[in-house]
Amino acid sequence: MKPSTLYQWLADAVLVVHVSLVGFVVLGLVLVVIGNARHWGWVNNVWFRLLHLAVIFVVVAEAWLGVVCPLTTLEMWLRTQADAPVYGGSFVAHWLQELLYYDAPAWVFGVAYTVFALLVVASWRYFPPTSAKR
Repeated sequence: MKPSTLYQWLADAVLVVHVSLVGFVVLGLVLVVIGNARHWGWVNNVWFRLLHLAVIFVVVAEAWLGVVCPLTTLEMWLRTQADAPVYGGSFVAHWLQELLYYDAPAWVFGVAYTVFALLVVASWRYFPPTSAKR
């Protein structure tokens, strides 16, 4: 296997992880709301909820501090090592990037992430987490 192919695969893997984290944040809140409506106890597991809260807080902090996500930085570095276009790559990478990256002013993302984080915090108020011990 050529090193450029390995770097390209690693960049695609980082992109999959990145999109998975976005999915976890978005779907996590949806699952908390729907799960409580349907009385799914696991959606209030304290570890699930703490991890969910921590991930969105990291995203909000990065946005307001002007920090580029380390996963984005790593992915772009790997693509550069593969001599691949920074926003190009395989079919999977192209479509995952279309879902993940938008062209808007930085403050728009800060506000959007903050509003979403406030919804996550509100979910703690309306659907409090439960400890594993019962």
